[in-house]
Amino acid sequence: MKLDVNLCNNLKSIRTRLGMSQQELANIAGVTRQSIGGVELGQYAPSVAMSLRLAKALGCQVEDLFWFEEDLPEVEAILAGSVPKQQRSRVSLARVGNQWIAYPLVGNDAFRIEMIPADGETLAAIYPDAKEPVRVEELPSISKLALASEVASNERQSEGEAQNQNVTNKVLVRILDDIDKLHNTVVIAGCTPVLSLLARATERWHPQLRIHYRFAHSKAALHSLCKGEVHIAGMHLYDPKTGEHNIPFVREALTGKSAVLITLGVWEEGLLVPPGNPRGIKTVSDLVEFGATIVTHEAGSGGQMLLERKLQEEGVPSQTVKGFTHIVHSHQDVALSVVSGIADAGISTASIAAAFGLGFIPLHSARYDLVIIKEYLEEEPVKQFLSILGHQLVRSQLEILGGYDTSKIGEVVANI
Repeated sequence: MKLDVNLCNNLKSIRTRLGMSQQELANIAGVTRQSIGGVELGQYAPSVAMSLRLAKALGCQVEDLFWFEEDLPEVEAILAGSVPKQQRSRVSLARVGNQWIAYPLVGNDAFRIEMIPADGETLAAIYPDAKEPVRVEELPSISKLALASEVASNERQSEGEAQNQNVTNKVLVRILDDIDKLHNTVVIAGCTPVLSLLARATERWHPQLRIHYRFAHSKAALHSLCKGEVHIAGMHLYDPKTGEHNIPFVREALTGKSAVLITLGVWEEGLLVPPGNPRGIKTVSDLVEFGATIVTHEAGSGGQMLLERKLQEEGVPSQTVKGFTHIVHSHQDVALSVVSGIADAGISTASIAAAFGLGFIPLHSARYDLVIIKEYLEEEPVKQFLSILGHQLVRSQLEILGGYDTSKIGEVVANI
């Protein structure tokens, strides 16, 4: 069938994600390998029958494989605030009365801090050797259920009971929301604000799907994945010994488990500095030479590892850098520290610099990958989340941020 230039497809990314070769997919779908290759390369559009066969073979919806990419609509809007001149700016839109209002997503307005509705409330702790759950009213501290010291301090328990019931991570929870909605939830851990954009985009495309985003730096996110706490871990760690991103760390952590790494893109990492870079900082050694104060990320984070590596490469002892022990916990916190004058510089990304109107000194191009245990790829909520990675809605959001190369988004970069 003649190719429609507006027809886009996700066939290759979904096929490789499932570990299928073109021939294997062709055999299952009852088509030729050449047909699979032609569709993946965008050389022609599949028939309705072929589309249905492919979707069935891959265990997904036709809409997950194929969609029309049309020009995005445009509207006239009233700007409610100032934006940088001579550059495109991200805005939020709302219809107020008979006109559109555009709210600039700059600085703190680009982020949201809100109270999250509860899915349930804990009623009791479940201990391995206890005959029945222990109600929270009977515990010394409902906010520290897992602390052995808290349980041991309970005067109503004997020493032997405290030893048997000293630690637990199991609780009895009363559901406050629709349990079907909870079943249809994907949990992602990572540190990039882009994950929250992905969550919103996915929920628009799949209204019944819910994304629960947990903030964690790269190693902490990978640790949560290993413990079975999340479906997906986002990470951007570089191994200078192998020259690889993320893969060596995943191999080491996921002993005995199989996983896939799907790339979200390549982002620019470097130093955030005040607008105009008044101290003239160009390298990390300038931080010491010019007496600049910095803020740093937690140990195990990609930002902290980048700073330590660059300091080592330039022969700068970390203890000579002012503020090296001043730790903040997110890219947003780094930007706020520079904006407020608390710090002269800090490691973050080009997109964060753009969001806060800060200067940026590039140090490294890092690949940000999503790590997923292979068995989770069969779960419908995870399939739905991954299906939107190549859509225009997602690409547009990432491209307007700046500092992202999304040309490989959705591709499987490793099977482990």
